[in-house]
Amino acid sequence: MAVVDRDHLAKLRKIEDERFLLLHPKSGEFFAKARQSMPAGVPMSWMSKWPGAYPVFVEEAKGSSFIDVDGNTYVDFCLGDTGSMTGHSPDAIATAIREQVGRGMSTMLPSKDASAVSEELAKRFSLPFWQFTVSATDANRHAIRYARLITGKAKVIVIDRCYHGSVDESFATLDSKGKTVAREGNIGAPVDLDVTTRVVAFNNLPAMKKALTNNDVAAILMEPAMTNVGIVLPKDNYLAGVEKLAKEFGALLIIDETHTISVGPGGMTAQLSLSPDFLTIGKAIGGGFPTGAFGMTSSVADSIKKLVDLEVIDTGGIGGTLAANVLSLAAMKATLTKVLTKENFDQMIKLGNRWADGVEKVINKYELPWTVNRLGARAEYMFSEKAPIDGREAADAGDFELEQYIHLRMLNEGFLITPFHNMALISPDTTYEDVDSHTVMFEQMCGDLIGK
Repeated sequence: MAVVDRDHLAKLRKIEDERFLLLHPKSGEFFAKARQSMPAGVPMSWMSKWPGAYPVFVEEAKGSSFIDVDGNTYVDFCLGDTGSMTGHSPDAIATAIREQVGRGMSTMLPSKDASAVSEELAKRFSLPFWQFTVSATDANRHAIRYARLITGKAKVIVIDRCYHGSVDESFATLDSKGKTVAREGNIGAPVDLDVTTRVVAFNNLPAMKKALTNNDVAAILMEPAMTNVGIVLPKDNYLAGVEKLAKEFGALLIIDETHTISVGPGGMTAQLSLSPDFLTIGKAIGGGFPTGAFGMTSSVADSIKKLVDLEVIDTGGIGGTLAANVLSLAAMKATLTKVLTKENFDQMIKLGNRWADGVEKVINKYELPWTVNRLGARAEYMFSEKAPIDGREAADAGDFELEQYIHLRMLNEGFLITPFHNMALISPDTTYEDVDSHTVMFEQMCGDLIGK
């Protein structure tokens, strides 16, 4: 297997750092000004993670590409890390938002689109009742609190190295002794994580059963496939086993489809005929517009109705008051009925496989010890010879120094991939040319990495 020489990598990185400065002088000017009013010159702290002397400032985004303030055009395989998997500003969604703005944005009353969106989500995910939030994070918080209300239990099980937005209970991991502890980077945790949370490894049913045996678990919160630490796919019958254990021990199962919607219109829940108690999803169903939703079974909805008093229903400690505003519902309706359709998913998945095939062919050509994982319209290469089976293996496969070089090199060549790992997502507007040009550039980059 080929080995990346670190001294050689450092030289390549220096070249790309210098190219970045030449290609992005206006972004540098915007960054200098931004530092006067924003910490690190960015509106969200994680944006400091982009490689290069400063982030690229975007001028315009449309379809599968965007243009920066220096006039450089990029093929966007990041797509807001799923938020814009529809492509940027699809005409159908932009038109729906534009028309709704002229008719009102927030009224504190339901619109007719609320029923249309709920019915469409119910059809896709086979959960009959839906509520709306401002994000997937908020949807997960809702579901957790309702699970505690219904079960009378306190603990939440999450998967090691999971990601569910900024949900406090999910920022946990396992230490070397298997104890639940705060994950690195966890800021200002309100309590020690083992007070609220138990962590188990993905694809490990015995560990899941052990975590449930105290009968104090209100909910299991998990993605059907891990995505944020890298794509980790479930073993055969693993998810069915989790469902069975949840029922056996009286815990409610929350499936987070925020990223795994990439496999098709009904996500992995429809693909694998899963039966969660709750399902959460984020802004992909609004074309990138800030929104989220959670669905629930009839029995869950009935339990909530019995346990929540109407007199104090507005003070329950969950929810954004105007989350279900008419503007977000208009965006969701247009997204679900006109953009994230089966026909578009079929094409997106086809191109996702083409992207993965191209990357895999290059990896094999240069005998790199990397592997490629696929998740519908999403694919990723990881720095390990075998596909990881849990979050720890995926995290251990990371190589921050190498990732930073790859991301910067691709950025300088006009390609954006997800900043946290080497993942690409395909939109309905992504073309064969977009995919094939990436393969050509990826081959050039890998050849440079190993000196061929």
